[in-house]
Amino acid sequence: MHITQHTDYALRVLIYLGTNEDRWVTIQEIADRFAVSRNHLMKVVSRLIRGGYVDGLRGKGGGLRLACPATTIVVGDVLRHMESGMDLVECFGKNSTCILDPDCQLKLALSEALAAFLKVLDGVTLADLLGKSERVILHVLRPVLAIPK
Repeated sequence: MHITQHTDYALRVLIYLGTNEDRWVTIQEIADRFAVSRNHLMKVVSRLIRGGYVDGLRGKGGGLRLACPATTIVVGDVLRHMESGMDLVECFGKNSTCILDPDCQLKLALSEALAAFLKVLDGVTLADLLGKSERVILHVLRPVLAIPK
């Protein structure tokens, strides 16, 4: 199974937001942290917002944050939302031209493998991905403003 870069970035965005849930985060901040294209991330974030995983607030003081608790975001659901198609081979699609379809044993085996892959990810939430190392590496502390004396 191969996930697209789009889905990979979506999972990184969610992990970043999950480790910085106490504040609004900008797309530029995420792009800088992961050294990825801001323009590409904008497309990813737009899709995450449409899917109800992320809230976005425009303007000064705005940014991104999780739209729901990390414990309720299921990785398998995110994968299905972000991937435009889960067709592992041509015969999975509606316009299959394979002469072995529909009784192909390879297709059956690949279907079972995909189902097993998704079943594992359906048992993983975003909260499960927010381990100690992710929190240490990705949590950004806001600077403390000096209090005048």
